[in-house]
Formats: sequence, structure tokens, C-alpha cells
Amino acid sequence: MKNTALTKTHEALGAKMVPFAGYNMPVSYEGVNIEHQTVRESVGVFDVSHMGEFLIEGPKALDLIQKVSSNDASKLTIGKAQYSCMPNETGGIVDDLIVYRVKEETYLLVVNASNIQKDWDHISKYNEAIGADMRDISENYSLLAIQGPKAVEAMQSLTSVDLSAISFYNFVVGDFAGIDYVIISATGYTGSGGFEIYCKNDEVQQVWDKVLEAGADFGIKPIGLAARDTLRLEMGYCLYGNDIDDTTSPFEAGLGWITKFTKDFVNSEALAKEKEEGPKRKLVAFQMEERGIPRNGYPIVDAQGTEIGRVTSGTMSPSLSKGIGLGYVTTENANLDNTIYIQIRINKVPATIVKLPFYKTP
Repeated sequence: MKNTALTKTHEALGAKMVPFAGYNMPVSYEGVNIEHQTVRESVGVFDVSHMGEFLIEGPKALDLIQKVSSNDASKLTIGKAQYSCMPNETGGIVDDLIVYRVKEETYLLVVNASNIQKDWDHISKYNEAIGADMRDISENYSLLAIQGPKAVEAMQSLTSVDLSAISFYNFVVGDFAGIDYVIISATGYTGSGGFEIYCKNDEVQQVWDKVLEAGADFGIKPIGLAARDTLRLEMGYCLYGNDIDDTTSPFEAGLGWITKFTKDFVNSEALAKEKEEGPKRKLVAFQMEERGIPRNGYPIVDAQGTEIGRVTSGTMSPSLSKGIGLGYVTTENANLDNTIYIQIRINKVPATIVKLPFYKTP
């Protein structure tokens, strides 16, 4: 089990620690509902240093990224980030990721913790013919997510960078918490605003301490992975391993908007055909109409009890106080406002397909 540079700090704060993607991670401190509301109403800080970071550099860097990713990275200018996915050869998704253009010929790829080795191997395979410079810097860097509507105000005293000027999916390399060069990025996963800080492992304790100090007057709290999951689910953001994986296509998952056929990429021909014909199933968002919490793997059935799909993510929404979820259903059953049923043990509990996000910013 790997630790982040802050593991002992989390333990000292009384965090409940769990194994996650091979790392010893804080799942909660005070409890998921309190932590969730802290992020929705004020500001919280997450240690997400388990995420993977690859540097792709040199004159062939863009060629490699264009080959392995579905989005069009040629649109990126320095200081901009892009959500993308890496298609596999059989119609599914190797991983979803964020691509940052740091310099003219330097890109940072941020990948999911559970997929670091798999992603590295996949990209390396295609790089044999391309020849970009690749470096896995995952073990050397830490990542903090400072999230919530008060994040900018609470953290402005820690930097000379105007945090309010960093728009969504943009980033700045600047000073923060007494460290000269960190990436300050507005690519949050909660839907409540804020930003992420990428720094070296030997710098992150100082950053963490100063973040908590600066945020004290704003009610900042450390937040665990359980609240991260409920926050992202209220926005309808996909979680790799649940809502997308090696068997789900970008079009099934509603990720057609990051799949650009302006270039040739892995399996692009087959995906173009799927786009034309339409997928046979779709990822839908639903909310429960009666008491019940949908969970990953629960069958989704129609009025007659015939299975039409499966739940991929589900929870009791702390913001809405009702069960919400994502799941794949056959395309003919995927229309908005359609009634579906979640099989919870022996009960068939009605749910309605709704438009995302579940949570609307007040």
C-alpha cells in the first residue's frame, strides 16, 4: 500500500483511512454529509495526490497526444487544459484524463490513480512509432484540490496570482503558499468552483498547513474521498471504473463532445461508425421517486420487470435528500422523463431519467 506525502497528517486529523487504487487514502474525517455541505457552502481541501502525472515533451509531443486521445489537443494554447479520454482498440476507454499545455512543446497528462501503469503502457506502445519524450512524474508530485464557492476569497492571500481571473479549464504557473512554482488549475471535480494545486512532495506539507491556516476564517475543512464521490455524482461527472471503463464507448457514456474526428486517433474509424449508427445503450442520470438508494451493479428494469440495464454509480444525494444515480440502459429506454425501475433486493423502485446536473448552483 502506497502513502501520499500527507498520510501521517490525515491520520493525526483523525481521518478514516481506506485502501484506494493502491494508496492509503482518507475516505472521511467528520462524515460525508458534513464534508459535502462544507464544499457546497464554503471551502474544503482534498488530498488527491494519488492521481498520476505524465510529462509528454518535445517536437513529437502533440503528435502522440493526438494519436492516443479522443479530443483535439491542437486547440490547446499555453495555460489551457482539456478533458479527454483515451480510446482502446475495441471500442472502450482506457482512461479519462486532463491534458495541460504547459509550454510550447510540453504537455502534462493527469490520469486516474488506478490506471497509472495501464495508461503508461498504452501510451508507450503508440509512442514507439512517434518518438515523443515521456516521463512518469506521478511519484514525485502531490495534488491538492481546494473546492467550494469561498475557495478564491479564502486563498487569495497565499498568492500574487489573481485567482478570480483563472477561468474554468485554465491554469497558471505561479507562487502559492510560499512556494515559487506551482500549477494553480481551475479543473475541479465538484461543481462548486475552486482550483487544484500541483506541487512537489517535499512542498505539500507547507502548502497544506498554509491552506488550512488561510481558510480558517472561512470555515475550511479537510474533505475525504467519500464526499468527493457524492459531489461529483451530483454533477454527473463520470468515475472511471464505475461509469466508464474498457467496455464502454465514449458515445455510450455521453462523451461524444470530447470525441473529435478532425484527426486520426486510436480506433477512430470504428468510433466514427458508431457515432453514425448510434450506440445501442446510453448512460443516463436518474433520481429515485420513492425511498431507496441505488448502488453500483443494481439491475435497472422496465415496468414489466425485464432488465434493461445496470446502475454504475448511486448515492443518497446530500444536497437533494433523495437517491440519485447513473446507469446504462438500452437506447430505446433512455429518453428524458422516462420512468425506469431500480431493482433493490426484492423491490422494484421507480426512478425518473433526468437532465444533468442533479445539483444546480444557487
